[in-house]
Amino acid sequence: MNKENNFNPEIIVDSPGRINFIGGHTDYNNGFVLPAAIDKKIKFEFKKNGTSNICNVLSKNYNKFLVVDLAKIKPSKEGWENYILGVLQQLLDRSDRVRGFDCVISSELPIGSGLSSSAALECGFAYGINELFDLKLSKLEIAQLCRDAEHEYVGTKCGIMDQYASVFGKENMVLFLDCLSLEYQLIPMQLIDYSVLIINTNVEHNLSTSHYNKRREECEEGVEVIREKYSSISSLREVTLSMLEEVKKEMSPVVYQRCLYVIQENERVQKAAEYLKSNNFKNFGELLYQCHEGLRYQYEISCNELDFLVDFSKGKNFVLGSRMMGGGFGGCTVNIIHKDFVDTYIEEIGWAYEDKFNVKLDAFKVAPSNGTSHQLLTVKENQ
Repeated sequence: MNKENNFNPEIIVDSPGRINFIGGHTDYNNGFVLPAAIDKKIKFEFKKNGTSNICNVLSKNYNKFLVVDLAKIKPSKEGWENYILGVLQQLLDRSDRVRGFDCVISSELPIGSGLSSSAALECGFAYGINELFDLKLSKLEIAQLCRDAEHEYVGTKCGIMDQYASVFGKENMVLFLDCLSLEYQLIPMQLIDYSVLIINTNVEHNLSTSHYNKRREECEEGVEVIREKYSSISSLREVTLSMLEEVKKEMSPVVYQRCLYVIQENERVQKAAEYLKSNNFKNFGELLYQCHEGLRYQYEISCNELDFLVDFSKGKNFVLGSRMMGGGFGGCTVNIIHKDFVDTYIEEIGWAYEDKFNVKLDAFKVAPSNGTSHQLLTVKENQ
């Protein structure tokens, strides 16, 4: 594979990032989430290279070149490579039809921002190989294998929300996803006078080395305590507030707060879905603030920069809601803001944030978008 620009792909894949309006850390607890794919994407260009086992992957953003022997896949010390390697291993576990190929990747998603660039990378890569070699995997199988790849090669014990949203997203729609049954409803997002504004702290997080997995372990510890009294319980999804209160004395205060947050957050997501259906954005936005407070004080995965951005928005009647988004300890906030105030607000909060932290933030509007898709190129288009 030539590293220059004379690359003539057979297939082009666009794989979007995602926002999650509400439902922070509920997915791996089999709960409810309310995500949407967005109009910021990773682009993949694929072609077969005629070899049986050599795969060449160029990341334009990292300016890195990865060569993979399909017969000798193993985890890498380079973080971004493990998303690729993990997906390849999962595909090989499911099919014997994968052969050598070349792939060029370019992204407009900021890394480590909470927009799930990792899921977009995994899903777009898996989707492209599925199409290139006609593996006949369903969208759900692609989402599941990408989640498994992140577990096994990256080490982040994520739920399936990010991958699901990246694959199943629809333009101008939000997914109300049940992470237990994997059933979902599409709810129209008719903001009209409002915009979805993403504000990036430019504090990068790394989920595999953060406390993400620790939070999952604490939730599982809580479930084990509850199971002593209610043996049929398998996840916090099935736990009510009254059940939690009954066993409060048997668990540590920290584990209790983690469980309490998840149970309350599941209730908020269900309310948020109903508010969205009725275009009640005022109450919808208030739930975003409540979610952030839970993540800040009960789940303890926020940081000073995120808290500053959310607190700054309060009391401004043109901002309906704001919360941190993603795994935690950095990344972005998602904000529902009147479209007439977007530019002035970005300037105002930008100055205040830089004055406080000596860091420039980034801000941009997003809209719910279609999920991962592809186009086949003809010979004429390749020339």
